This record gives sequence, C-alpha cells and structure tokens, in this order.
Amino acid sequence: MARQLNQMQDWARETRITHGRVTVLAVMMVLAMLGLLYRYFFLQVVQNEEYRAQSDRNRIAVRTVAPTRGVIVDRSGNLLAVNTPSFTLAITPERADDLDAVLTSLRDLLGLSETDIELFTEARKRRRPLSPVPLKYRLTDEELAVIAVNKHVLSGVSVLSELTRHYPEGDLLGHALGYVGRIGIDDIDASEKDAYRGISHIGKVGLEAYYEDALKGRLGVSRIETNARGVELKVIDRIEPVPGAHLTLHLDVGLQRVATSAMGNMRGAVVAMDPKTGGVLSLVSNPRYDPNKFVNGISFSDYAGLRDSRDAPLLNRVIQGQYPPASTIKPMLGLAGLNREVITIDTVVPDPGYYQLPGDPRRYRDWILRVRGTGHAEEMNLRDSIAQSCDVYFYELANRLGIDAIAESLDVFGIGSLTGVDLPSEKRGILPSTEWKRRVIGSNWYGGETLIVGIGQGYMLATPMQLAVATTALATRGTAFKPSLVAAVDGTPVQPEALLTVSAAAEYWDEVFAGMVDTVSSARGTAFGMRSGLAYDVAGKTGTAQVVAIAQDATYDEESLTEYQRNHGWFIAFAPVENPEIVVAVLTENSGGGSSAYPVARAMLDYWMSRDE
Repeated sequence: MARQLNQMQDWARETRITHGRVTVLAVMMVLAMLGLLYRYFFLQVVQNEEYRAQSDRNRIAVRTVAPTRGVIVDRSGNLLAVNTPSFTLAITPERADDLDAVLTSLRDLLGLSETDIELFTEARKRRRPLSPVPLKYRLTDEELAVIAVNKHVLSGVSVLSELTRHYPEGDLLGHALGYVGRIGIDDIDASEKDAYRGISHIGKVGLEAYYEDALKGRLGVSRIETNARGVELKVIDRIEPVPGAHLTLHLDVGLQRVATSAMGNMRGAVVAMDPKTGGVLSLVSNPRYDPNKFVNGISFSDYAGLRDSRDAPLLNRVIQGQYPPASTIKPMLGLAGLNREVITIDTVVPDPGYYQLPGDPRRYRDWILRVRGTGHAEEMNLRDSIAQSCDVYFYELANRLGIDAIAESLDVFGIGSLTGVDLPSEKRGILPSTEWKRRVIGSNWYGGETLIVGIGQGYMLATPMQLAVATTALATRGTAFKPSLVAAVDGTPVQPEALLTVSAAAEYWDEVFAGMVDTVSSARGTAFGMRSGLAYDVAGKTGTAQVVAIAQDATYDEESLTEYQRNHGWFIAFAPVENPEIVVAVLTENSGGGSSAYPVARAMLDYWMSRDE
C-alpha cells in the first residue's frame, strides 16, 4: 500500500515538472515570435525608406564598350571605309513589359523584316544583362518621328546615337573593300562570342573580312551603378576600348576610276600592280555592287537580283574568275623553250596556217587562217611569234616540250597556285599535267591536248590575279612579290614578301621582251592599235580565250554565237619596259578577243605614266 502511494506521488511530481517546462517553452516561443514580428515591422515600416534607398543604390551593371572600327584609306589618304554618325533603334529586354508585343508593334510601325527579328534574337545571346540590343540601324527622320509618337507603348525601346560603316566611293571598290554586315548565327563561333559582346557588325567579304581582327579593335568595359529600374547613376570605373587598326592601301582611287570607266559595261576584271613591291594599285571586277547596301541588311529583292543575275556581280573575277589564259602564256613558254634548249633564239617553224602531229590527219589551225587564209609567214621565229601570236610556232614548241615540262615551266610563274593576295576565297585555277588528268579525270594524256595547252586553251585555267603576278615576273626578269592591297597597318609598312623566282639567261629575257614590245610597236603586232600617241614604251601580250569548241570543218563566226558563247579577251602589259613601274592584266568576258582588252590597259597606263608624284 505504502509503495503504491509513493509511486502516485512521483507521477504527480513528474507531471508538474513537465507542465512547467511546456509552459516555459511556450512563453519563449511566443516571445520569439513577437520579436520577429517587431523586427519585421521595424524593417518594413520604420526603416522602409532607408533600405529602399540602399537597394536602389547597390546595383552594379557591367557593360561592354564597343571600339571604333578602323578606317581604310587609299595610297593618297582618300577615305574608302569610314564610320559615320547614325541613329539605331534598340531594345533593353529587361525593361520591356511584354517583349513580343513590343516587337510586334515595331514590326507594324516600321515594316521590320523577319531577318531583322532573327538578327535581334541572335544578338540578345551575346549581350550582357541590362544592355540594349540593336534592332534597326540608320533610322530615317520619318522613322524617328514614328518612334517618338508611339514611345508610350514601346517600353524598353531606346534610340541610340552611334557610328555605322560607310563606303564613300560606293560601287567603285566593292570587290576590293568588301563590306561589313550584321553578325549572323554562322559568323562567329562560341570561342569568339565574348570578343564580340556589344559589337553588332563583322567583316563579311573582301578586305573587311580578311583584316577583321585588326579592324574591329578590342572591347572596353564599364562598371555602372544603377538603381533598381536600371537607370544609370554613375560610372564606377571604365576600361577604354582599343580602336581598330587604320589601313592604308596601295590602291589608287584615280587609277581605279580610270579602269572602271574604261571597262564600261563589259564584264571582266582588271588588276594593276607595282612590280617592285607587289602592291595592288587597282582591282576592278565588272559588274560591280555597292557595299553600302549590305551594311545594315540588304533587302531580299535587291539581294536576289545580285545573287541570281547571270552576270554574277557578287563574283570577284580578279581572284575567283577562272579562264583559259590563251596566248598570254606564250612569252612564258618561249622562255621555257629557251631554258630547256628545245629551241634557240634562231629557231624557225614553217607556218602554213595549221599544224599536224606526225601520223595524225587532224589540223590544229592558227587563228590567222580564218583572217587571211594562210599563215603569218613562210617561217616564224620566237620574237615574231610572240608579237603576232603565231599559234603554229607554239604548237611546235609545246610538242617539243611535252605537257609535264609545260606544267613545270608555268608553275614557276605561279599558274595553278594561289597568289596569297590579302583577300578571302581566292581560286587557284588549273595547271594540267599527265598526273592531274589521271587523278581528276581518270584517263591518259593525249598529244593533241598538249598542243592546245601550248596556246593557253584546253584544261588550263587562270585568274586575272595569277596573270598579273606572272606578268610581274616577266617585267622584273624573274622576281614577283606576293600581291598585297594593304601597304600599312596603323602606319607600320607591310614589308614585300617574295613569292616566286624565274631564272633565265639575259639574252633569253631580251628576246621575249622584244616580242612583247613588238606586240605593241610593230605594224603586225596584235596590239598595234594601242600604239598611236604613246609617250612611253610598253611591253604587252594579247590573248583570245575560246569559250566554245569549233569543229574541224567549221569557222568561228561571232555573229552566229550568243553573247555568252563569244571569246574572252586578254591583255597583259608593263611599262616602261626598262625599270617598269606598273603591270596590268585585263580580262574582258565574251568580248570577242584581245583587241577589246588593250584599250583598257592603255587608259590605265596613260594615267599612271603621266601622274605627278
């Protein structure tokens, strides 16, 4: 009994202790809750204004600062590619109440294209938070007025004053300069995105693309204190951007205008070089295009017109056009024949107006046969054969050399190889050989094909730039420098770089030169028509590149052919003959022959030789 009583007393005591602990814990929890409520009230009500002010002040935005793109000038300092002030429509997505609605409104108000929207979307991926994203460039006064009137429904929209690329000479230098355009999805890879944050344009073609790294400069960075609404309060610090490099070209705007005017509406290409440096003095590709149309997005109809034109105005014919070099290679082959001792200076070849291989009934006709019904003369030597462009002589020379020796001999002049000019997407042409035909066509080489190559026809193709380089090697008696449009970068000269060397005895050079001089000065020379009134001496060579094959029993009749089936015309030249100052290569597409090309060269040489330095 007593034991049960003690147990009941212990239970009562433990119960009182437990209740006391629970009461204390409950009181502590209530007090803690009251403390939290008081703190919440103090922060949200009593100190609300102070903390809101601190919140407004403690936001820092990091923004890239785009560099100024480098300017491009010609050899005399004439501006060719500059940056001009303009107004740009931009959107800061974080400030737009409804970005899709804003874009729809702008599309309706300004007639934005799907391409504009796509480029805007791509640009958003490269920019930093709270940075405006460009949407439309070079706003007109009318567009600025429309934006101002509708500003109240265009949240996040701003108009920025910035610099945009401009080409003062329009289409005069489009193929040389190229153009910049808005950065697209395929223009930069992931590793380059940071370098282009805040930059909206990139070089697409031409010099603008080739020298993109130098021209674009280097980004700067600003740390800016903003309030919660993104309004800038002050610049905390700033790393200035590095402007793009200033490019000075070898190109001469005056010579470019002369060449362009002389070409008129003919399709074709012109390139002029300084043989002492490899500097490109003029580069014309016809038809031309205006690079300004591409800077901020060319219209679909305008681009389709350029892209689909049969005349291919977007093709840079100087470095991408590949044509049979025709008779322009005859001086080079003559030098090769002398060097390899398959002919001498005194070697003569009978010329009935055609050539036959032993045991082959086929006649390989000379162009003169169509004109006179016979050959150039009873016998022809090398000098006269160069001047009069005698095919029969070079059929015989090609047969003696063989195709592989021809290939080796023209290879040293750069035919079939990239010149390395500072422009993107250069083509290398074709220099055929027995190995080339087996590899590419899968068949053996035939003797008749060698004869055709001997007059620059058949499988052989060359670019105008390659022939300008080869002509430089002739003009200097054996040395050619890599062609370069840029003379200096930020005032530092670009040093000439040797490209190729051709070795030959002095008397061999003399003989080839004599033939090229006679081309212009001799009454029977194929370019004698340009001789009248010349105040300086010129060495040159015409060429007529056949576009369609003529049957053995047929005669070339230009009138019966469509325009695009007619022969191309070539003319290469240098002046003066001793210590040359300029080399010119001219190609006129479907013009009928070399007589259409040498007037272009004459106009350019006249300008260059009469200029005041």
